Amino acid sequence: MKALFIGGTGTISTAISVKLLEEGHELWLINRGTRNNVLPLGVNIIRADIEDEEDVARKLADQTFDVVADFIAFTPQQLERDYRLFKGRTKQFIYISSASAYQKPLSDYRINEGTPLANPYWEYSRNKIAGEELLMKLYREEGFPITIVRPSHTYSERAVPLGLHGPGGSYQVLKRMLDGKKVIIHGDGTSLWTMTHSHDFANGFVGLMGNVHALGEAVQITSDETLTWNQIYRVVADALGVGLKACYVSSEFAAASTPAKWDLRGGLLGDKANSVVFDNAKLKRLVPGYTATIRFDEGARMAVEYVLSHPECQKEDLEFDKWCDNVIAAQEEAVARVKGY
Repeated sequence: MKALFIGGTGTISTAISVKLLEEGHELWLINRGTRNNVLPLGVNIIRADIEDEEDVARKLADQTFDVVADFIAFTPQQLERDYRLFKGRTKQFIYISSASAYQKPLSDYRINEGTPLANPYWEYSRNKIAGEELLMKLYREEGFPITIVRPSHTYSERAVPLGLHGPGGSYQVLKRMLDGKKVIIHGDGTSLWTMTHSHDFANGFVGLMGNVHALGEAVQITSDETLTWNQIYRVVADALGVGLKACYVSSEFAAASTPAKWDLRGGLLGDKANSVVFDNAKLKRLVPGYTATIRFDEGARMAVEYVLSHPECQKEDLEFDKWCDNVIAAQEEAVARVKGY
């Protein structure tokens, strides 16, 4: 199989790229070349900025592909560009959408591909929905061979996945745990969530590539394991070898009290504050034998070990750390005032 990825070196796409190369497929990437060192030998690079459509069209020349997948398209305009570039060049075009596109608030915590798409809290999700609608229209009216993939919270060993952190990533939360400080958990920690390791995601994704039954379909790829946020944070604390000191803060307060540039309103109210349980029956029908095999406690332990042994992953976020201290202090002060009223 000859595949072309736009991007190819992110959390999700790196694992897929590695798997394809290990299986002997021919893999091409279009990217700016800033992170290609994470990939093994054998990948073919078209060094370009995908936003420069004329340059990309020239560098593609007369090449055709079995599969093209765009991992970095976020708006319908970017997908319109992809359509112009790859119409007639590929037997399958895969768009990476998002499970955050599902209806918020949910009418049923159990989610499958038939769950309505609507997210009034997050522009990112609304753009993903608009992208799906555009591609389905192109499939129906033009025969453009699309497949839509909806990941949920997918992680790799390079970062520890958590619910609430600043723009610098989750390391600052780990550091707070290691320093014996309280960490903020949104809500009361009992809502349900699903974490999917990128290696498991790659197995499902590769099974959809070149799959004639996946054309014109939207498919979610997640683990079947469901955890509460309390369990997730305790697993990470256990992997660090420390006790968990939790401070529970309402999602609404957390979203309202952070700088707008963090966009926690979308990420929390439009996603992580909602309980989700995914039904992967459709994926398992399309990819017989698919199952996620990496439990979160195993994946979290691998991620913690990697981050703590790689200084480049230990990016402190002092602005987020100060915000945590301020929120915790404000909540404790409010409780003391009310109790003493």
